[in-house]
Amino acid sequence: MKQLFGHLLVLGLLVNGEVLLAQETIAIADRETILLDGKWRYIVDPMENGYYNYRYKINPNGFFKDQKMSNESDLVEYNFDTSDQLNVPGDWNTQEDDMFFYEGTIWYKKSFLYTKTNKRTFLYFGAVNYDAKVYLNGEKLGEHQGGFTPFNFEVSDKVKAGENFVVVKVDNTRKLEQIPTVNSDWYNFGGITRSVKLIEVPQTFVQDYSLQLKKGTHDQVEGWVKLEGDSPKTIRVEIPEAKVSVSTQPDANGLAKVSFKSKLKLWSDTDPKLYEVKISAGNDVVTDKIGFRSIEVKGQDILLNGKSVFLKGISIHEVAPFTAGRVVAPEQCRTLLGWAKELGCNFVRLAHYPHNEDMVRIADEMGLMVWSEIPVYWTIDWENDRVLANAQKQLVDMIIRDKNRAAVIMWSVANETPISEPRTDFLKRLTETARATDNTRLLTGALEAHSVDGYRMLDDPFGQYLDVIGVNNYCGWYGGTPESCADLGWKMTYDKPLVISEFGGGALQGMHGKATERWTEEYQEAVYENNIQMLKKIPFLRGTTPWILMDFFSARRPLPDIQDYWNRKGLISDQGIRKQAFFTLQEYYQEKPVQLGR
Repeated sequence: MKQLFGHLLVLGLLVNGEVLLAQETIAIADRETILLDGKWRYIVDPMENGYYNYRYKINPNGFFKDQKMSNESDLVEYNFDTSDQLNVPGDWNTQEDDMFFYEGTIWYKKSFLYTKTNKRTFLYFGAVNYDAKVYLNGEKLGEHQGGFTPFNFEVSDKVKAGENFVVVKVDNTRKLEQIPTVNSDWYNFGGITRSVKLIEVPQTFVQDYSLQLKKGTHDQVEGWVKLEGDSPKTIRVEIPEAKVSVSTQPDANGLAKVSFKSKLKLWSDTDPKLYEVKISAGNDVVTDKIGFRSIEVKGQDILLNGKSVFLKGISIHEVAPFTAGRVVAPEQCRTLLGWAKELGCNFVRLAHYPHNEDMVRIADEMGLMVWSEIPVYWTIDWENDRVLANAQKQLVDMIIRDKNRAAVIMWSVANETPISEPRTDFLKRLTETARATDNTRLLTGALEAHSVDGYRMLDDPFGQYLDVIGVNNYCGWYGGTPESCADLGWKMTYDKPLVISEFGGGALQGMHGKATERWTEEYQEAVYENNIQMLKKIPFLRGTTPWILMDFFSARRPLPDIQDYWNRKGLISDQGIRKQAFFTLQEYYQEKPVQLGR
């Protein structure tokens, strides 16, 4: 059984001109697929009887067997066929009122018809939160942990002609040794939250590929193509619009380097040019839309295609407008990113985990630069090697999936992690993993500052390993009054660009009062007005991503009649209504130049 997503075998991008072997993965763009989305039968199993009864031989038939009564005296204590249904993709918390707070195991089942071909077939999951055990026709395919990255299994010899069924045990129980850990300030949506597909490919196929500008150049494209199969073929890479056509030979492992020069029009936030790229090998042809741009730092500046840029951003959770559940459709991504564009953004922070692939691809189309991160958040188990391996795997999976997206300019490895030697060593090792996997993008993390002699000081030792320093600072909300923020000064020990990755305050949309009264739109607006005055005085500031675009569910926020399990820091309500602070930030972004002219 070959599991393509899910094994960190080896890394797979150009590093100092050399190709490192790739993590086994499958390029899903432009593939023949059978969509398994829709209604799935489900059984809530808080005691995990359907798993442990089988594991400990109490009952030889676990739920994944989909056992049927063979006669009227049979004892079978479950029945998928008469069970309720959930939408996939989707979370169970917002689909069923009585499961809003449920954390535990739910079994999903989907039946489907299949026509056998001579092609290879893979069962693909966009994401399952958090622990997934997958079975096909009663046989276990494998497991995956991590709620936000894709995985798949080859099922060519497992799927049958005619009727088949998939069963998935999904468990979103929070645990100390997981990434994220037990404590977070977003909703722990459980379920099969992204699309499920059967993907069909030829016997020998293009497994994965990477094409980017060589670091430090604007006309040199480098990359690789990885074939999977027994008969390696000549590989051709074409960009018809740019009249590029190059051929290359794979090695014995199916890996081929690609390198060529071309005067391509560079992708930018003001002109998000994407080229159709065609990769062919034998009977397999894959097409993708790829942009080419350079991103680097020079002193305190961030350079996009060699020009200094100010990142006018906003933080976004992968939460659907109007339903407040997990995003399940491209149209919801377009709504969120459209609101960011309306705000005046050229940059978005996709917090606090890898968002779905549609979000990143649409950002590519819309010209929104992206900060993408993994959920290394707060106080995880820093000295646990298994936790580190989990974080490294999620980081590499994120990079591998989105490596060809020009919009992604930063990988973030951490958010609000208290300083300690084990924590700094853990995060340092993550940066080493990220740089080995992709040396063409910038590395960042959201750190915390502390007060020294009336200044906010940034001297976190982890900053030495980053290209861009991010910092979360809630002046006027968790400390001080809004008025105390305007004259707050900043110092930093690093000659690097700074992005204020979070600031803001909460407001219940439609609640009005004095600017000194918490939870009113006026108070939130005052927080923004005074923080913006502070921002204007930071000489090394090169961007902001205030917290946050839209209100979202959080079990940490129980205040009756105000929060009701919502984090109210959104500039927009969950129903799409702009709060007053939205227009305050919009005005600042309208007056702030995109390019600094340095």
